[in-house]
Amino acid sequence: MQNNWKKKTGLFLTSQALSLFGSSLVQYAIIWYITLQTQSGIVMTLATLCGFIPQVLISLFAGVWADKYNKKILIILSDGAIALATLLIAILFLFGIDDMWLLFAVLAIRSLGSGIQTPTTTAFIPEIVPCEKLMRINSINTTIQSVMLILSPAASGALLANIDLQYIFFVDVITAVIGITVFSFVKVNTQKKKTEKVDYFAAIKEGLLYTKQHKLVSRLMIYLTFSNIIIAPLAILTPLLVTRTFGAEPFYLTLNEIVFFIGNILGGILLSVWGGFKNKIHTIGAGCLICGLFSILMGLPSPFILYLLWMGLTGITMPMFNTPFITLFQETVSPDKQGRVFSLISIISGIIMPLAMVFFGPLADRMKIEYILIATGILLIVGAIVFLKDNVIQNIMKISERE
Repeated sequence: MQNNWKKKTGLFLTSQALSLFGSSLVQYAIIWYITLQTQSGIVMTLATLCGFIPQVLISLFAGVWADKYNKKILIILSDGAIALATLLIAILFLFGIDDMWLLFAVLAIRSLGSGIQTPTTTAFIPEIVPCEKLMRINSINTTIQSVMLILSPAASGALLANIDLQYIFFVDVITAVIGITVFSFVKVNTQKKKTEKVDYFAAIKEGLLYTKQHKLVSRLMIYLTFSNIIIAPLAILTPLLVTRTFGAEPFYLTLNEIVFFIGNILGGILLSVWGGFKNKIHTIGAGCLICGLFSILMGLPSPFILYLLWMGLTGITMPMFNTPFITLFQETVSPDKQGRVFSLISIISGIIMPLAMVFFGPLADRMKIEYILIATGILLIVGAIVFLKDNVIQNIMKISERE
């Protein structure tokens, strides 16, 4: 049994890594192609909306499907649908039909597929991984995703510079076919789902009420939302900070991204080996405290090499609070509600970034970005202290540990 779950998990993580690599590579290629062809801010905004809105709209329904139907089949179908849409666009491009709206359409379809696949995949992991191993496996998964997110843009840029876009599309198709084939060998013993008609809005309402009424889940959701808002400037404003402070050369921006993702990889490896504190709340709180400190340090005057050090160390802290959060939800949420809860997390995460851009973007034109990083760093530290001292969460965790 011990080796059986390891084999299943290894096959699953391999299949998802292949799928993520091909999907991310093609996603970068499409966005960069649109950028190079149009050089239009309006067109890029439309492309961003096509890649964002469908995922948000489908996520709540996807959560219901993940709870009501076979998760393995849902993951395969969503991955296959993305690959099929990409294949159709590739064929049209090969025949000279290369209208820009086709790229918008494939971005929307890929967004729908991601909206189904993301919460379903997270809810699927507890079905094959023992509860006490969830933290380590989630950490390994985070590390793999970070590696793929470094490799895919580099590979995408190299391919786009040498071959036409339609041939790049086939990379996603090939990786999806291989990934689905590998995933098909993962055998899961799940109870047969009832096939009665589903009242989607009642099911969504049930999931929302469950989240609201569950003391630990609701409080974790509030803190997760708060931390995502406060951390947003680190994601959206640091490239602008680098450009304004250190220079507009692409080399600086590339280093900024690479160092952050390397930090993510190291943080994932650290957490997979260490496993975090016994009380996951302490791991989350420590990650937030340290991240807040490095955010403040990035806001202080420093040479570029020191700034990169703070950026890399910030990357290390990300898995320290993201992974325990997800693990706590996997351990705490009832299995028949996990799809809906994780779809709600996907929606929150997806909405926060564009809303943060609306607020922090104009703010960055009115004040120095360094001040914003210092202020949000302080808020993150304060939030972490409040989180660590939350008596309701601490009492629930103590009861859970005793059980």
